[in-house]
Amino acid sequence: MILETAMRMFRERGYARTTMRAIAQEAGVAVGNAYYYFGSKEHLIQEFYLRTQREHAAAARPVLDRESDFAARLSGVLHAAIDVLAPSHEFAASFFKVAAEPTSPLSPFSAETAAPREAAVALFAEVLAGSTAKVDPELRPQLPELLWLAYMGTVLYWVYDRSPGQARTRKLIDGAVPLIDRLVGLSRLRVLRPATRQVVDLIRTLRH
Repeated sequence: MILETAMRMFRERGYARTTMRAIAQEAGVAVGNAYYYFGSKEHLIQEFYLRTQREHAAAARPVLDRESDFAARLSGVLHAAIDVLAPSHEFAASFFKVAAEPTSPLSPFSAETAAPREAAVALFAEVLAGSTAKVDPELRPQLPELLWLAYMGTVLYWVYDRSPGQARTRKLIDGAVPLIDRLVGLSRLRVLRPATRQVVDLIRTLRH
C-alpha cells in the first residue's frame, strides 16, 4: 500500500515534491509506520527497482521458455522490459534527473542498487545461457554485463522517447538486436579476437 501510494504520488507530483509525510498521510498510515518500513524516499525507489525487476523477469519468462535463438531471446527480454516500464514513463523523465546524479544512491550504478542490477545482469545471463549462440569463451562471462549496459542505453532512450507508445524505442530494439547478434557471432573469428580482448580488458578495468 505504501509503495503503491508513493509511486502514484511520484507520478502525479514529481519525486522531489513528494515527501514521506505526504505519502504516509495519503496511504492512511502513521508517519512513524511509513518510516519503519521505508527509511526514506530512496528506500521506496529501491523497492520499486526490485519489484520492477521481478516483473520484468516474469514478463520475459514465456519467450525464454519458448525460444533458443539468441536474437529472439534478447529481443523478447528487451520488449518485455518496455512493457513493464510503460506505466512509469511520465514519471521516469522527472525522476531521471535525480537518478543521473553520479553520487545518487538511486543511480543504477550505485552500491545501493546492487541487488536489482545483479538480478538484471542474471536475466541477461539466462538469455545467453539458454541460447544456441556461439561466443568467444573469453567474452562469454562478460557478455551479460555488456547486454545490461545496452539495456541501460535503451532505457535512457525510452525515457526521452515522446513517440506514441514509445514506438521509436521498439524500433531501436528491433534494429539493434540483429546487430548485437551478429557481433556476438563474429566474436569467435580469429581476426576479431584482439578487439574482443580489448573489450574484456576494458570491462575489467572499469570494475576496479
